[in-house]
Amino acid sequence: MAKVEIYTWRFCPFCIRAKELLKKKKVDYIEYAIDGDNEARSVMSARANGRTTVPQIFINNNGIGGCDELYQLEQNEDLDQLLASLR
Repeated sequence: MAKVEIYTWRFCPFCIRAKELLKKKKVDYIEYAIDGDNEARSVMSARANGRTTVPQIFINNNGIGGCDELYQLEQNEDLDQLLASLR
């Protein structure tokens, strides 16, 4: 099964939206709530090639970007394929 990780802020609408899509697709994920945690945000940024916005989503340690990129993968019908190819 693909390992999905998502860095979030608790009340971020984009984070909530991304998690809703993952839940709808019945994807288990590891959530890192980094509200106010500058060290965790630095770790996220390093993993995400310098990006500092949330959410940041990783599938099997590959950064796919944030909420917009997740929904674009879904719209293009690539998300299921990506998840299936990594299972």
